[in-house]
Amino acid sequence: MDLEEIQTIWSEMSDQLEQQKKLTNELIMKMTKEKFRTKFDKITFYESIGAVICFLMAIYFLVNMDKLDTWYLLACGIFTVVFLIILPVITLGLLGKIKRMNIVKNSFKETIVGYTKAKNQLLLMQRVGIYLSFVLMFTCLPVFSKIMNNKDLFLQSRIWLIYLPIMAIFLFFFTRWGYKCYKNITNSAENILKELEA
Repeated sequence: MDLEEIQTIWSEMSDQLEQQKKLTNELIMKMTKEKFRTKFDKITFYESIGAVICFLMAIYFLVNMDKLDTWYLLACGIFTVVFLIILPVITLGLLGKIKRMNIVKNSFKETIVGYTKAKNQLLLMQRVGIYLSFVLMFTCLPVFSKIMNNKDLFLQSRIWLIYLPIMAIFLFFFTRWGYKCYKNITNSAENILKELEA
């Protein structure tokens, strides 16, 4: 075997190794993308169910809006309907934005920067939703009571003394749990992306 044949064989082997490395990298990227997306599939599923419930409630309130006969009940009804429509739409939109990130074609830096921005927007929206949920606690029950029983809860102080503390405690723990789940999922997804750097 002369030197030229050895160089040809070496060059072919080098090309094959390079092609295998490229295929392996593509496979790793596709697997990482799938792991990344599945992190958000479960939370998207639950958010979608919640969105359907919110939309149905908003439709119910809209259909019965004429029963809200005072300005403050009407204001509560409008806030409740807007909250029940806008918050789920924004949350699902942000989750979709994260799931659509193209980590295969983007560079590592672009992926991390894009993900960090989307993650911060999602967590900010969750915090805003938590604070607005406490406002919703004040607006939803009077609207529901007026529509269902034709009773103005603003005129019945005893209900507020019982309802507010119980709902505030429940809402406090529920929102903390939900926000913690979002943080865990987003941090876990970020760790999956950071494994690409290694």
